[in-house]
Amino acid sequence: MGLQNTLKALSDPTRREILNLLKKGKMSAGDIVEKFPVSGAAISRHLSVLREADLIRDERNGKFIYYELNASVLEEIMLWITDLKGDGDNA
Repeated sequence: MGLQNTLKALSDPTRREILNLLKKGKMSAGDIVEKFPVSGAAISRHLSVLREADLIRDERNGKFIYYELNASVLEEIMLWITDLKGDGDNA
């Protein structure tokens, strides 16, 4: 996995919007698909990329799959970006 997969996943605006939707809590795949003007197959691929990057988790409940943010990975990314940015005194 690694940082490269994470950055690739975050580079797409649709995937970033999916993450924004999931900030509010778990959502089914069908609920996510309804929010976008693209096919279910396209959203499924976006969800796969996010899952492979470990940015989201999925859980099957009956015939539905629910997705939620993996906050620990997002926190690691934020810490890395903050560290990369530095404290501003070195500019």
